[in-house]
Amino acid sequence: MPLNTNIKKVLVIGSGPIIIGQAAEFDYAGTQACRTLREEGLEVVLVNSNPATIMTDREMAHKVYIEPLTVDTVKRIIEIEKPDSILPTLGGQTGLNLAMELADSRWLEEHGVTLLGTKSETIKKAEDRQEFKDTMESIGEPCILSKVVTTWEDARDFAREIGYPVIVRPAYTLGGSGGGIANDEGELEEIAPNGLALSRVGQVLIEKCISGWKEIEYEVIRDGAGNCIIVCNMENFDPVGVHTGDSIVVAPSQTLSDKDHQMLRSSAINIINALGVEGGCNVQYALHPDSSDYAVIEVNPRVSRSSALASKATGYPIAKVAAKIALGYRLDEIQNTVTGKTFAAFEPALDYCVVKIPRWPFDKFVNAKRKLGTQMQATGEVMAISWSFEGALMKAVRSLEQNVWSLWHRKFEKLSTEELMKKITEKVSDERLWEISELMRRGTPAKTIHDITMIDYWFLDRISHILDIEKRISFGAKDRDTILEAKICGFPDREIARLLNVDEKEIRYLRKRLRIQPGYNMVDTCAGEFEAVTPYFYSAYNTANEALDEEFESHVAADTHTPSGPGAPESKGKVLVLGSGPIRIGQGIEFDYCSVHSVWALQELGYQTIIVNNNPETVSTDFDIADRLYFEPLTPEDVEHIVENERPVGAVVQFGGQTAIKLAATIASLGVPILGTSAKNVDRAEDRELFDRVLHKTKVPRAAGKTVFTTEEAIEAAHELGYPVLVRPSYVLGGQGMEIAWSDSDIVEFMDIINQIQQDNPILVDKYIEGTEAEVDAICDGTEILLPGIMEHIERTGIHSGDSISVYPAPSLTAAQKAKMAEYSASLAKELGVVGLINIQFIAKGDDIWVIEVNPRSSRTVPYLSKVTGVPIVQLATRCMLGEKLADMGWGTGLVKESPWYAVKMPVFSFEKLYGVETALGPEMKSTGEALGIAKRWEDALYKGFRASGIKLRPGKDGKGTVAVSLRERDWEEGLPIVQKYAGAGFQIVATKGTCDFLNSRGVQAELINRPGEESPNIIEALQKGMLTLVINTPTRGRDKSRSGFRIRRAAVEHNCACLTSLDTAAAFARCVERGLGQVLEPVDIAHIFE
Repeated sequence: MPLNTNIKKVLVIGSGPIIIGQAAEFDYAGTQACRTLREEGLEVVLVNSNPATIMTDREMAHKVYIEPLTVDTVKRIIEIEKPDSILPTLGGQTGLNLAMELADSRWLEEHGVTLLGTKSETIKKAEDRQEFKDTMESIGEPCILSKVVTTWEDARDFAREIGYPVIVRPAYTLGGSGGGIANDEGELEEIAPNGLALSRVGQVLIEKCISGWKEIEYEVIRDGAGNCIIVCNMENFDPVGVHTGDSIVVAPSQTLSDKDHQMLRSSAINIINALGVEGGCNVQYALHPDSSDYAVIEVNPRVSRSSALASKATGYPIAKVAAKIALGYRLDEIQNTVTGKTFAAFEPALDYCVVKIPRWPFDKFVNAKRKLGTQMQATGEVMAISWSFEGALMKAVRSLEQNVWSLWHRKFEKLSTEELMKKITEKVSDERLWEISELMRRGTPAKTIHDITMIDYWFLDRISHILDIEKRISFGAKDRDTILEAKICGFPDREIARLLNVDEKEIRYLRKRLRIQPGYNMVDTCAGEFEAVTPYFYSAYNTANEALDEEFESHVAADTHTPSGPGAPESKGKVLVLGSGPIRIGQGIEFDYCSVHSVWALQELGYQTIIVNNNPETVSTDFDIADRLYFEPLTPEDVEHIVENERPVGAVVQFGGQTAIKLAATIASLGVPILGTSAKNVDRAEDRELFDRVLHKTKVPRAAGKTVFTTEEAIEAAHELGYPVLVRPSYVLGGQGMEIAWSDSDIVEFMDIINQIQQDNPILVDKYIEGTEAEVDAICDGTEILLPGIMEHIERTGIHSGDSISVYPAPSLTAAQKAKMAEYSASLAKELGVVGLINIQFIAKGDDIWVIEVNPRSSRTVPYLSKVTGVPIVQLATRCMLGEKLADMGWGTGLVKESPWYAVKMPVFSFEKLYGVETALGPEMKSTGEALGIAKRWEDALYKGFRASGIKLRPGKDGKGTVAVSLRERDWEEGLPIVQKYAGAGFQIVATKGTCDFLNSRGVQAELINRPGEESPNIIEALQKGMLTLVINTPTRGRDKSRSGFRIRRAAVEHNCACLTSLDTAAAFARCVERGLGQVLEPVDIAHIFE
């Protein structure tokens, strides 16, 4: 039992849906914490609204509430469960803010609930901008010249006093939400009021901008007895001015002198002791580039994004240690599970370099502003490990999966030097690394680039080294020393081949003839000082192969996660499981969920498991999930080396999204069987012509379509099919590049965007059919099929399934429609030889059912459907892949009986973090995460889903508010009854000219509000003043940002006003408005609803 024997039952608060600024790192931390608490014999109650995570599995806690993360909901759960303690510091800013609201109101104290870990007083000292500033001054820690303000006028006055530029930092927000750099008063007027609105306490810090200083982070951990260690220090490639989540980050710091390191190390310990933090803590510094002057930027008194990076970089399990500290353990009492010999009080030591590069969503949002600042915009990140910075950087670049393999980028080769200089001078963008590299390739001096960017000379020198190798190879050098140096510095074979203008196979043969092969080093947390037993590897050249060490093999045998002991199966060999890489829109945490469950299923069946992944935020890259973990790029060459090193008996690719599917052919070519559906049958589903043959054979209908390669062919196909048509690339995930075209000009525009990335496969043009969209996830053993459930989308076809509200059981589909979908699913799965998982999407219109697409792999709905049906989908699919039959698994076959519980999966968006992004929904996915509502009535589940997704209605003075409506003309009739429901619920209706005239003509009282740019009162002014509660705007087609509709939607997002762009969504929300807002429906423990 823990040292604090008063702790018996702990409530853990999760972080909610994945959004920009708060992603899967909290799923990883929360999962690790829940497992740790259970190991200690405690009863664990979990509340989290995210159905896509491992954390909300019923095995993670004794009670699991997938409920809205609101104060009222958490209060109700505490009343039901009566925990004695609450652990809020592993749920990101969301968990912290909820706990603070409960603590500040003394509600926790009144109900006898103790805050575990870092105390509320400490959280206030770190999160409240004024208390933090006062605390730093009291202990002699320098802060940047700043002032805490609570009004726009105070912000303006202080900015005038200290001069521009200034940085706006709201209190109690995440990912820099609501903040930014204001270069003048106009920009401050845009940023500060929004920051004040987003802050939980209505408070922002106005800070003198010191852009150009180095940004350094220290990850610190402290116990209740005052023992404190530095887990890791990290340095941003980009100087202050770019959010650390958007910067390339290097660990350990490379450019600090020992004096500066010791100075900041002592400062970090001084700060964490003064604050009294118990657990993990992140301290961020600004360090003057030419002196030892420094300032404390901020402190996060919780496990953070940087904690996940530091944990994976060092192998030190920060979340696990933090959970134990919360229970009363001291650092010198917690064993280091990596070495198995030392304790958590030992500071990790690194003898390698780690580089993190953010994964931005600009490949999805091609018209967004790519300017980086103090508000985070990345959706995910990759991490790479190597002996050198150069090697880690190059590995990380190719891990991004953006068809860029080095510091050379075709796009920038075409620009003039003047154009490149203008780019790096005017703004910091996600493409800065390639812009700088191209300039240096052309001979631009490092001093010139440093003076403009303030990137440290050391980093520029390392880039210069990479370019020097590149130059030598391009001149024909291919001797052993040059090729070995290139491989040590991270050059992939395909890049060396490009430089030599030869086939990649020639480089592979050359390398093998020269005996240049990678070895694998172990991440051991102690730079080899103590022997490590954790099988956590990274590749390196010119090194011994620790992954083949006989002594290590004996440790694995003794310490394997595979079942052992009497009655346990003998090891059946190794199975390779490919992860899904960085989190991005269209391929999120759902695929990590599937990969981890597959690993667990394989281990239960007696197989040793190997995971390959490069995402530091996820559960799959935790050191104790698989028997072996390779932190490597998911590319053909890198995976080939691992296969040659491990020689697995099989490989699993269908759980890692499109990333893993694309590697199936490489693995199969190495003689390793692909477990489950064959690569050949995957092609039959993805290739248009082959799939047409499958449909013809099975007599399953789908919308007419054509395969094209050029814009001219696409226009010809559209004319033949008739507008509107759906245009999309093949072999993509998340609807990337998918658009509905209504005219030839749309085709030209969309084809240009699709072809910005080189297309190796054809482009598809399909006739667009408007109807009800539904989808199934099914398990197939090659002959029989099990369908856990059919999900219905609230929004009609034309909106990506990942952005639609999904309901299970399907509320409006008829029994006949469901039966036909089940019949078509069985026919397609059997014909495609599916073994494992398949996802199929349908359109229903009257008696007709069409198939939209078939994906013979896991999908983003698998975690959600598993939890709301009780069917262990991934486990059953894995058993099928290993040859078992569904009939022998105890779950039967065919369509599973529907649950009595309705579940609504609600998409969650991060539009407010991305400048200039179109918020209207369409066929290309835009959501970053999802939330769940579950109840006996589907209307109640829908209501919970909207609350969990974070949609908030700002009430007006009358307690209701004002709804602004601006509809395209063809939506007026259909929109009328929807607007009537809002009016009937007591909302005032305002509308733009055409919509207003129509509504008044049909008996709905609506006031005129002018369009953007028209005379006052116009809709933009109303949004700026906070006068609107909700905006309903259906867009006209096209991407023209000057159109009033686009400006309305962006203004709504930027001023924190809910905006609905689909009539179907607006109608669904109207049902919730009619039933009444503000209610707290009874929470549901999903861990026990099927008992």
